[in-house]
Amino acid sequence: MKIYSISLIHTPSSGPCVVLSNANDLSSFSFYQRSSAAEFMPFFSKTVAERTLQGQRQSIQENIYTAHVYNRGGPEELAAVIVTDQEYPVRPAFSILNKLLDEFSAKVPKSKYDDPSSISFSEISTYIQKYQDPKHADTIMRVQQELDETKIILHKTIESVLRRGEKLNDLVDRSNALSSQSKMFYKTAKKQNSCCIIM
Repeated sequence: MKIYSISLIHTPSSGPCVVLSNANDLSSFSFYQRSSAAEFMPFFSKTVAERTLQGQRQSIQENIYTAHVYNRGGPEELAAVIVTDQEYPVRPAFSILNKLLDEFSAKVPKSKYDDPSSISFSEISTYIQKYQDPKHADTIMRVQQELDETKIILHKTIESVLRRGEKLNDLVDRSNALSSQSKMFYKTAKKQNSCCIIM
């Protein structure tokens, strides 16, 4: 079980989404893949946050990754995304996101959202280290009942959250936020995973 990335994202009703704080653990990637993965994780997180309605939680699978997203919305217009492998359990992932959103809201005023470079929120790095083992999330399971009562939408593929006719491959190709090396990393990873299906 692995957490690759955690992001806090401003999701205004008008205008583009902005990553306010992000932490990655890319130790499972080879040295040559790390810079590409470091670019891809916030791009993937921002994409799923943009396609998640306010007040909604959902889990989206893409290749070997699962992005759990909670767009809390409200006056702060905040979303949190945790990108994990497919073995990481859903309940602790959403518990972590809920606690992270509470802590970020308490420490960072909305007035700083316009300048993400001015935001200092080192706690996000602590989260990604501490909760690599989902058992450590047990201390934040106070939202368990709320999650049981809330329908979490599990999308089998990223395509189900993209707009009609949109494909993640096309978004990756058109993105100015990703280098050509990161685009190649995404395509290579997708190709390697598609060739290993056992019939």
